[in-house]
Amino acid sequence: MLRLTWYSAKLFFKGKLIRNPGYFYKQFALGFLIGLLLLVGLGKMEINLALAIAVSSLVTGMLMPFLLKDIKMQ
Repeated sequence: MLRLTWYSAKLFFKGKLIRNPGYFYKQFALGFLIGLLLLVGLGKMEINLALAIAVSSLVTGMLMPFLLKDIKMQ
């Protein structure tokens, strides 16, 4: 299992794992920004920092599969 992960990571960083890396990076950045804005917004509401991190992580984690569902591997 570790060998498969290492091989996939090497292909990803060489740029040979994903067919359209621009689309992947765009979708990933969109999910990251939504999570960051949610975290900052919850932080401005002066709620507990641990709760803000937990909620923004949960929402971002649930959002990413929908954003990355059309990613094609080579």
